[in-house]
Amino acid sequence: MTQTMTGGCQCGRIRYEAKVENDEAYLCHCRYCQKATGGFAAAFVQVPKAGVTWEHEPDWYQSTAIAHRPFCSRCGTPLGFDFIESSGNMDLTLGSFDEPGFFRPAAHSGCESLHPAWLDTKDLPRHYSAETESVASRWKAAGLEVP
Repeated sequence: MTQTMTGGCQCGRIRYEAKVENDEAYLCHCRYCQKATGGFAAAFVQVPKAGVTWEHEPDWYQSTAIAHRPFCSRCGTPLGFDFIESSGNMDLTLGSFDEPGFFRPAAHSGCESLHPAWLDTKDLPRHYSAETESVASRWKAAGLEVP
């Protein structure tokens, strides 16, 4: 079921096409991924490195002695993870795909730093941007619709 999917950074400077082999994604909870994304975990899709084509080469940050991460230095979007001595696969951030809803969570990694309270949030109140006055009014004042 290999298919080509597209993605990129928030400002649009970095764009990519990636051949994905399935709809599986995973959460990495390691402290490096938490720090790199600013989140409780990083959501990744593993893809064959040879199947990734960058329209504009991303910037790379060597985050540890064994890995580096592509990102956009203009807008700051984290785009993925790759071991320096690559296994032939790399990870792209789920949120950088144009259609992240295609993927489903299939595994957790880096579980030594997992925060269980953040895994089951189904009972928390849900607030939608278009219905949140402090957000919607700012988009309207900018002459734009809430995305």
